[in-house]
Amino acid sequence: MAASELYTKNARVWLPDAAEVWKSAELIRDHAPGDLTLSLQLDDGTEVEYKIDPKTNELPPLRNPNILVGENDLTALSYLHEPAVLHNLKVRFVDSRSIYTYCGIVLVAINPYESLAIYEADIISAYHGQNMGDMDPHIFAVAEEAYKCMARDQRNQSIIVSGESGAGKTVSAKYAMRYFATVSCSFGEANVEERVLASSPIMEALGNAKTIRNDNSSRFGKYIEILFDKKHRIIGANMRTYLLEKSRVVFQAHGERNYHIFYQLCASSHLPEFKAFKLGCTDDFHCTNQGQSRLIGGVDDAREMCNTRKAFSLLGINESVQMELYQILAAILHLSNVEVKDQSGDRSSILPSDVHLKVFCELLGVPCEEMAHWLCHKKLKTATETYVKPVPKMNAVNGRDALAKHIYSRLFSWIVDSINGALKSAVKQHSFIGVLDIYGFETFDVNSFEQFCINYANEKLQQQFNQHVFKLEQEEYMKEEIPWTLIDFYDNQPCIDLIEAKLGVLDLLDEECKMPKGSDVTWAQKLYNTLLKQSAQFEKPRLSNQAFIIHHFADKVEYQCEGFLEKNKDTVNQEQINVLKNSKFDLLLKLFEDDEKAASSAVLKRPGTVGRASRSQRENKKTVGLQFRQSLHLLMDTLNATTPHYVRCIKPNDLKASFILDPVRTIQQLRACGILETVRISAAGFPSRWTYQEFFSRYRVLMKQKDVLSDRKQTCRNLMEKLIKDQDKYQFGKNKIFFRAGQVAYMEKLRSDKLRLACVRIQKTIRCWLARSKYLRMRQSAITVQRYVRGHQARSYVNLLRGTRAALVIQKYVRMWIARRRFQQQRSAAITIQCFMRSYMARQQFYKLIFDQKAAVIQRCVKGWLVRRRYRRTLAAVVLLQSCVRRWRAKKEFRKLKVEARSAEHFKKLNVGMENKILQLQHKINEQHKENRELSDRLHVVEKTLCTEREKQSSEIGNLVRSEQEARAKAGRVPSLLEQLSFLQHELEDTRREKQELEEQTKVDKEQTQRVIEGMNKKNSLLNSEKDELSKQILEHSQQLSDARTTDEHTRQMEKSLSEERSRYQSLLSEHLHLEEQHRDLKEEMTLTKSASQSGQQRTNSSYSSNSSELSQSLGSTEDEDDDSPGQAEDEAQPTVELPVLLKLQRRVKELEQDKQSLWQQLDKKEEVQQEKAKAVEEHQSVCRAELDLEKLKRQELQSDNKRLKQDLSELRKSLTCESSDAMPPAPGSLPYNILLEQLSSSNDELDMRKEEVLLLRSHMVRQEALKHKNSALGEGVNLDLDMPSYQDVDRSTGIHTLNEDGELWLAYEGLKETNRLLEQQMQKQKRVHGEESKKMLEELNKLRSEKEQQQKMLAQSLLLTEDARVEASLKHEIMRLTNDNLEFMDQKEKQDKTIRKLKKQLKIYVKRVEEFEASAKLKSNPTATSPVRAVNITRKEKDYCGMLEYREGEESRLLKALVTDLKPRGVAVNFIPGLPAYIIFMCLRYADSVNSDQRVSALLNSTISSIKGVIKRRGNDFEVVSFWLANTCRLMHCLKQYSGEEAIMKQNNAKQNEHCLTNFELSEYQQVLGDLVIQIYRQLIKCMENILQPLIVASMLEPETSQGILGSIQAGLRKRSILPEEGAVTVDILLQHLDHFYTIMSQQGMDPGLIRQVVKQQYYIICADTLNQLLLRKDMCSWSKGLQIRYNVWQLQEWLTDRQLTDCGAKETLEPLRQAAQLLQINKKTEADAQAICTLCTALNTAQIVKVLMLYTPVIEFEERVSTAFITTIKYILKDREESSALMMDTKMIFSITTVYTPSSVALETLQVPASLSLSFLTRV
Repeated sequence: MAASELYTKNARVWLPDAAEVWKSAELIRDHAPGDLTLSLQLDDGTEVEYKIDPKTNELPPLRNPNILVGENDLTALSYLHEPAVLHNLKVRFVDSRSIYTYCGIVLVAINPYESLAIYEADIISAYHGQNMGDMDPHIFAVAEEAYKCMARDQRNQSIIVSGESGAGKTVSAKYAMRYFATVSCSFGEANVEERVLASSPIMEALGNAKTIRNDNSSRFGKYIEILFDKKHRIIGANMRTYLLEKSRVVFQAHGERNYHIFYQLCASSHLPEFKAFKLGCTDDFHCTNQGQSRLIGGVDDAREMCNTRKAFSLLGINESVQMELYQILAAILHLSNVEVKDQSGDRSSILPSDVHLKVFCELLGVPCEEMAHWLCHKKLKTATETYVKPVPKMNAVNGRDALAKHIYSRLFSWIVDSINGALKSAVKQHSFIGVLDIYGFETFDVNSFEQFCINYANEKLQQQFNQHVFKLEQEEYMKEEIPWTLIDFYDNQPCIDLIEAKLGVLDLLDEECKMPKGSDVTWAQKLYNTLLKQSAQFEKPRLSNQAFIIHHFADKVEYQCEGFLEKNKDTVNQEQINVLKNSKFDLLLKLFEDDEKAASSAVLKRPGTVGRASRSQRENKKTVGLQFRQSLHLLMDTLNATTPHYVRCIKPNDLKASFILDPVRTIQQLRACGILETVRISAAGFPSRWTYQEFFSRYRVLMKQKDVLSDRKQTCRNLMEKLIKDQDKYQFGKNKIFFRAGQVAYMEKLRSDKLRLACVRIQKTIRCWLARSKYLRMRQSAITVQRYVRGHQARSYVNLLRGTRAALVIQKYVRMWIARRRFQQQRSAAITIQCFMRSYMARQQFYKLIFDQKAAVIQRCVKGWLVRRRYRRTLAAVVLLQSCVRRWRAKKEFRKLKVEARSAEHFKKLNVGMENKILQLQHKINEQHKENRELSDRLHVVEKTLCTEREKQSSEIGNLVRSEQEARAKAGRVPSLLEQLSFLQHELEDTRREKQELEEQTKVDKEQTQRVIEGMNKKNSLLNSEKDELSKQILEHSQQLSDARTTDEHTRQMEKSLSEERSRYQSLLSEHLHLEEQHRDLKEEMTLTKSASQSGQQRTNSSYSSNSSELSQSLGSTEDEDDDSPGQAEDEAQPTVELPVLLKLQRRVKELEQDKQSLWQQLDKKEEVQQEKAKAVEEHQSVCRAELDLEKLKRQELQSDNKRLKQDLSELRKSLTCESSDAMPPAPGSLPYNILLEQLSSSNDELDMRKEEVLLLRSHMVRQEALKHKNSALGEGVNLDLDMPSYQDVDRSTGIHTLNEDGELWLAYEGLKETNRLLEQQMQKQKRVHGEESKKMLEELNKLRSEKEQQQKMLAQSLLLTEDARVEASLKHEIMRLTNDNLEFMDQKEKQDKTIRKLKKQLKIYVKRVEEFEASAKLKSNPTATSPVRAVNITRKEKDYCGMLEYREGEESRLLKALVTDLKPRGVAVNFIPGLPAYIIFMCLRYADSVNSDQRVSALLNSTISSIKGVIKRRGNDFEVVSFWLANTCRLMHCLKQYSGEEAIMKQNNAKQNEHCLTNFELSEYQQVLGDLVIQIYRQLIKCMENILQPLIVASMLEPETSQGILGSIQAGLRKRSILPEEGAVTVDILLQHLDHFYTIMSQQGMDPGLIRQVVKQQYYIICADTLNQLLLRKDMCSWSKGLQIRYNVWQLQEWLTDRQLTDCGAKETLEPLRQAAQLLQINKKTEADAQAICTLCTALNTAQIVKVLMLYTPVIEFEERVSTAFITTIKYILKDREESSALMMDTKMIFSITTVYTPSSVALETLQVPASLSLSFLTRV
């Protein structure tokens, strides 16, 4: 397809622009061939006409589709040109905040001028091991690629970092070195990575300075070779430097600074060690205040000085050497302040009183007079004589500055050599990775010698870069076997020849430097005469004779010749150097050793005069240009021998503003650094490359179903031949399809057109369906409306007819009603008048009768009151006399009885009559019960009669009412019967009178009932008061419960802090174990080295003490068994290299032990406080229970009385309302009625007495129980002062007093109480037996019901099935039933076996006792007689074992070798019970405890721990082995606790297990040691599991992509992500298979369920962390379809948990961040409501992670939209107040703290047998 055909309407192009370099526009109409203009519309709506050059007919460059904008790789763009590159970088840098972008093999890094959280350790771990195209662009990806290529190809690598000042070269190189130091392991004792990284702050302090463009600009180039051994571990480094800017020491432009080290020295001048240097502020020195920019924002020079000193110390440069170094630097500062005075035209001098000169000479140890003399003079030598000539002031100042520069450059070189010496390794180097941090192309207003050398180096590097890019293109085409033509690319060899060839610029410069009177002017003339005609890259400026122009690859640069010769010579006064060489300062002499060696070698080669020697030395001295050219050639040779990786740093703007891109400055750097040349080379060939599978997945929509073949390659061929006719536009390779520039855009256009047509067709169909549906709805609505309107009209007409007829009827009835109302009003008025008159007369007569009756009543009451008062007075006097007489007689009788009571006969009489009295009392109680029954029967009869009477009265009243109504009706109908009505009214009045009498009688009854109700209400009020008191007590108890809850919350907080302390302790333990492993490795290396030199010497470790810590064993605290053994001599001869490491480790161990002890003490204290609080609460609750029992008794009695009274009241009400009985009750006031009332009152009194007695007895019982616990802790606070009425206070009859005066009633009650207790016990037993039987019956009933339901279901299902299926179903059902029966029989058999064992043991015990008894009886009966011996059959008895294994002392190693070291876990886990090794070790431990041997116990446990550690160390990568020993170690720890003999633990054991408890030793410390060992093994298990799952997680959770066509992914450029073949793809099913494998192994090996749950939780956390981290670092994974895939995979993981019943282990919650990230990819991301929904949804993600996902979101089809910057800003604003972590990545190395829950074992130790396969025949069961 022709390119001009793409210029159609709505196509977008790029137009040149002066301000923005390129501006976007859109075509208004199609472009036809031959048109001289393009009609365009800019983004702001302006329409422009673009003129086309008719000669070239060149059209403006096309813009890429929006779907390709923001790609990770610039080569993935369909149109590869300058505006596309610039726009893509701008979108990624400004919108997506991505500072890294690939451009083929080059990483483009844009300086953000802001610190970003993308260089942390978790980012490094995420990039480690990943392919370069799999992750987003990053400097770590380039470093990983170099590291991987070095390991895979066994070839040295180089990372070339270039860019102009301020672009971030130094930072990029620093992060690359940090990556290598992190991912590789050092070799040797010291940490080499830290030393390599420590060189960076030193070189920055001495080689970096602030410039106008950069605050930390490197003023030298450096190439650092990081050295590796065969195992790819860092062993050292080597550094080479290039072209230090020495002129900065004495001169800085405005706004710039000198090297950082000078400002650091001045900022630290207040320190005591720097007082002797006599430093001050930076304004005091000429070389630090020229630029008038002393400070850098955000940089503390004093703190940086501390970092520099630490780096020196880390590199092994001691404090004294550092102080000498700082002394030389301080001397340079003072030298810059030495003032030179002008004496005459050619003379100068320095005053003797110059303070700075004195300090300079004092610091360097040189004589002040000589230095002052040679600063103002120089020596001239001829063949015969030597002259000393004064120099003018200008030359003297230049000489002073030259000396300062020379000293600083020598010091810089010496520091570089010292760093190289510190980083040098004795181990042989195998390979290296070089990091080149060198200056980029520079052009200023005034360019001098430094810029010339820098641009010369960049020319060489650009040539090497172009050749490498072209070579890679060739290799790609040859690999795919496609025809290709030679690509024309820019070759800068002519420019390089211009500079370095014979008679080039450098050659002429060196020649001019050798001339005696050479100058910059003469050198410029030589350049013009020699090079103007020879080279087209050389030009002469028009207006200058001391400048020249060179055409570099980036731009043409004009250089000023002034200063070239002086800088190239780099001369310094030799006499000044000689003065310095005579110094006594050691470091200063070391700086000039090279000059002395060179001079001595020259004298040896040419023996002669001194003048000749000096002349030869001067002739042999190399110029700066020659040295730079030679070092550059050496660098190029090194780079050509390595595989290069390129990093191009870009400075986005000159304002140092964060994330602001200046297009003009950016495009200048892109042209200068070779990015556009890379793009041009790629565009000249086939820049777009697709695999066949990717092409098919993306462009499947362009094919028809018949075009799809099984061969994907042929299918793609057919499609390409059909769509693109020009075959030169594409090529078919072996694995890929190659496209020319623009063809992918054309394919995307076809694809989008096809999808657009499909969308239009879908829209057309849907719109047609919608329109038709709307029409049908409207038609149906119209019909419905018509139907309802017609119905409404019909109903309205009918209503009109009905209304007319109704109006006539209403008129008729209204007229009738008016006439009738008038008649009734007249009639009612007459009746009313009559009524009022008659009533007035009746009232007057009634009032007179009442007055007479009330007067008689008053007289009767007054007379009765007077008589009663007189009678009461007389009665009181008589009672008083009787009481006095009776008292006198009673006292007399009491004295007499008191005398008789002392005699014994009285007690006998009392005891004789006690039984008769009890029987009389029982007989009396029975009679009273009979009387109560008779009274209650009589009362029921009376109530029934009252009910019948009331019913009759009510029926009569009803009859009268009905008759009255009939009379009224007749009176209303027949007005003529008024006389009959009056007669009836008289009768009605009679009935009313009778009714009033009845009402009065009912009122009396109501008053009586009301009194009863009032009494009941009083009692209820008392009950309510008691209820209120009880509610108060309940409130008090609730307060106590609230206090208990607060204590529970406090305990929860304590538990939380305890868990934090546990996790901290476990992390410290892991550090300790890591140190222990390092120490062991060091010891092994030491032993290996010693064994090579001294053979035959051995060394044995002492046994591990039970009181010593575990780390002391690892540190090698050894004791020799024999003092004269050679091992002791070896220990004494141990080298001192190990001592500092041991001291550090011991110090660390002590700290860890102290922390551990303090934590345990805090834990014990907290547990004691909690136990005390719990005890106090229990005691308080028990006391409250006792008080509540008292209150409950009273309350129950009152409630029973209340219920009884309510029943009586209800029965009374029923008796009053009941009229069903025919018998008439006795009338009130009659004799039977009074008798009944008296009997009822007497029975009630008797019942009250019995009730009071029962209350007294119950209160006495409770008081006795409380007195029992009065002195105990439970009895504290119990109120025993109960309000118990005594017998004397109760108003009782005399008979009762005499009956109870000797306690006879109490004794009777005690007997009844005992009988009641026995009866209650029997009832409880019967109730318990009945409950058990009912439970069994219910269980059997439920079982039968379930079986019945199953059979019904089976029958219903079988009826629906075929005959074969019915037979199979019946067979399955029968098999299930038989298996269930079998399991039940097995359970019954096990129970029977247990009972048989118990009975056998009891029988054996009884047999032994019987035999012993018989033997003793025989001995007693016949001690001397002997019976004849006869032969009998001896039967072997079944031995009763004690659960121990006997072994001989010293067999521990043999036991553990067979049981731990050589054991194969798989056979043991499958064939034997879980935890068998732990049980065997514990049984041996029990034997050692039984023989009371502490040596055996400690030896066995220490050997076991060390053996397990050894197995874990050797086979720590085998999951099965680690899991096996984790389970067995936990079981051994639980056995130590289960059989420790603690009371709380013994309650959970059975009797036999308690017999097996340890008796002689307390091993709680070993429980702690085993707990630490469990933590160590658990962490190793997690690491092993992580190593297995790590390669599978990302591939299974993110990689599989099954969707094709519309959701197919777009291309990824040259650095395509690694694609696995379909048959080797890793899916989530494979991941679940590994999880199943882990779970099965742990379950088979008997691991505690709690530990299994923690392991599963850790597994899921690792899966979530790795997947989410990869998602945050891979832009191609952040799409809608990928979110759908992740959610499906997460659902499968959750289903796996559900199937294993592990949903409550916390693993599901660990997947929450990943699930929310997947939802974030699928949710709408446009409006503010969407932002609110995202913020409420993503609670497990922090703000940085949410923003990162939104910024990485990439549409896979053009119908999607990217997330706008405004939406991301809204998200940030909403989440600004959220308190959370700012870390972007999840910590993949985090391990949850382990908690081991005690789980006792049900295994009987006495039944365990040692299998013969374990080879433990030397063990004997005991």
